[in-house]
Amino acid sequence: MRRNVPRLPLFLACSLFSLLSFAGLYAFARQQSPQQPASAAPPEQTLSDSKASPQAATAQAKPAAKGPDGDYVGSEVCITCHEDPNRRFKNTVMGKIMMGNPHTPEEARGCESCHGPGRAHVEAGGGKDTIPIRFGKDSPNTIAEQNAVCMDCHSRGTHIFWRGSPHESRGIACVDCHQVKQVLQVKLSSDTRYSSPLTDNHGLKMGQPELCLQCHPMRRAQLQRSSHMPYREGKVTCTTCHNPHGSPNPYQLIQSSINENCLSCHTERRGPFLWEHPPVVENCDNCHEPHGSNNPQLLKVRMPRVCDDCHDSSRHPTQAQPLSSIKNFNRGCTNCHSYIHGSNHPSGSAFLR
Repeated sequence: MRRNVPRLPLFLACSLFSLLSFAGLYAFARQQSPQQPASAAPPEQTLSDSKASPQAATAQAKPAAKGPDGDYVGSEVCITCHEDPNRRFKNTVMGKIMMGNPHTPEEARGCESCHGPGRAHVEAGGGKDTIPIRFGKDSPNTIAEQNAVCMDCHSRGTHIFWRGSPHESRGIACVDCHQVKQVLQVKLSSDTRYSSPLTDNHGLKMGQPELCLQCHPMRRAQLQRSSHMPYREGKVTCTTCHNPHGSPNPYQLIQSSINENCLSCHTERRGPFLWEHPPVVENCDNCHEPHGSNNPQLLKVRMPRVCDDCHDSSRHPTQAQPLSSIKNFNRGCTNCHSYIHGSNHPSGSAFLR
């Protein structure tokens, strides 16, 4: 027989349990919720803060950087005052690389990659004395310090032998010959089209050979002689034969020897010959003055004396001859010995024509 359990006390017990559970959950939720500020920000300010860029938020969160990297202010700050130098610089080869396509983080710094950090210069309101690195004759920096800035980038290729070279050891600065903030316009004329040297460098303060002749006046005098290399005509330049930034070869030559330098243009003299002339094989400079001479063919002395330096008096060159002798005809050894640089004829031991 099933007993009847009263349902009213059971219903009250369940209701009381549910009420207590709800009150406990509500109290727990109140404890976990953050405290609201006393004065809430207006909706406009909250909306503007939510639209702020991540860069601005990062700049506000982080203090200004200090130390070596924090001293760089960027080229944009430099341009605000130095707009005209920037206008000239950005159109040069160096400017197009640094401003448009930097290869390294150092190049990306633009102006400060050469002149050093500009924070002190900006905070002082300008002034030359606050520029870390200055170039030119009025610079307080030593020539070694100025050249070191250039060598940070230009230390390979043709500049690899700069340290210890004659120009470096004599205290020549890079800016004595080069400039980076001038745009040299090439005139469109027939002269520049057909006669201008292909090695024209617009980074130089002036064209060659005039730039080199400022320090080499002896070569200037030689180039004014009747027989000379075609420097004045614009066919060759100083850098056709020499590397002004240094070379392991004598006289800063591009090639390994004087003969190799000359034979790079005068290929018909290279040979090989069946009969070789020893002084020609040894050094072209034995007979010729490469920069200029008052004698024909750039000879150091006139015929026949240039041959008499080596050939002794046992044979006809230095023997006394009557004026009507064929050996004195036109007073030139090459009238008969025309293949003086070498001969491939089987009977050409005397270099006869």
